[in-house]
Amino acid sequence: MKFGVTVVPRIADWKLFVDLEAMGYDCAWAADSQMLYSDAYAVLALAAASTSRIRLGTGVSVAGVRIAPVTAHSIASINQLAPGRVFLGIGTGHTAMRVMGKDPVKAAAFREYLRVLRALLHGEEVEYDLGGERSDIRFLHPDMGFIDVEHPVPIYVAADGPLALKTAGAYGDGRVCSHNQTRARLQKSLETMQQGAATVGRTLPGDFHTAALSYACVLEPGEKMTSDRVIDEIGPMAAATLHYWWELYQKDGDTSTVAQRCRNLWDEYLAFTQQMGTPHAKRYQQVHYGHCAFLPPEERRFITEDLIRSTGGLVGTPDEIIGMLREREAMGLSEITLLPAMRTARRNLKDFAEKVIARY
Repeated sequence: MKFGVTVVPRIADWKLFVDLEAMGYDCAWAADSQMLYSDAYAVLALAAASTSRIRLGTGVSVAGVRIAPVTAHSIASINQLAPGRVFLGIGTGHTAMRVMGKDPVKAAAFREYLRVLRALLHGEEVEYDLGGERSDIRFLHPDMGFIDVEHPVPIYVAADGPLALKTAGAYGDGRVCSHNQTRARLQKSLETMQQGAATVGRTLPGDFHTAALSYACVLEPGEKMTSDRVIDEIGPMAAATLHYWWELYQKDGDTSTVAQRCRNLWDEYLAFTQQMGTPHAKRYQQVHYGHCAFLPPEERRFITEDLIRSTGGLVGTPDEIIGMLREREAMGLSEITLLPAMRTARRNLKDFAEKVIARY
């Protein structure tokens, strides 16, 4: 099992990546959400120039806000600074797009995006469609120090639905999923990705990467799961699931992803959002305020044990968390990446490294 951290990138605190390397984490992912945080690539450039071991990448970059050649160029530039330890996480934009009131990128467009992206990152020429006009594109100076496509940049695709999973199988080197998936769902996802790989004549490699985004807090002796300290450290990430449920509900009334044990909580949260002062047409802005970075005080009451349990939070004693990790590893996951609250990130992650990773 590899241990990663998804960082809410604040350019004034880029040295967090240096600290993560010192703590012993394997990977650091910079979240990409243009209306919420600093630019992921700018922060990664600073981190790449100041670290030597930790792997660095986007967590995840968003297809809807940058065209494929620009994304390839950006991550290949970071690879020039840290050759061979850079990866690209990429997704359709369930946060970055929705925080602007837009839908994530459609499946067919996402597949085409990854086709172009993969070719460019492999140093190939590829046919590219921009605004209905097709032309052949390639990096013209790949050997002059501007970018690095000689050292591989693995593409890790954020995918849950069947079409995105097939795209991950066709053009990805790994997959990122949400943290609360069952063994059966993970196995079904793998089969779907294998089908996607077959459509382009690929076979998924044995080292196909499988990462899950999660959050963690090591309990102190006698401490409750919903103590103020725990909520301070993991509240923003737990609340992000409520934001996701809300978005799906706004689209077509879908509540199928709402955990059964959180149905009453969901009803309370829905009522809470309906009383927000923001006009309905712009309510997505208020719903996503603080998303994964900090927890607005009025939302603390929604961080319950049921929400933590149903979203797969790694909250417990060191032995309990190690047991959860062993179970996830047996399910086929090869990396857990943690996203703590921004203000308490160093304390939370140092505690996890010393009390869990060191014993794993």
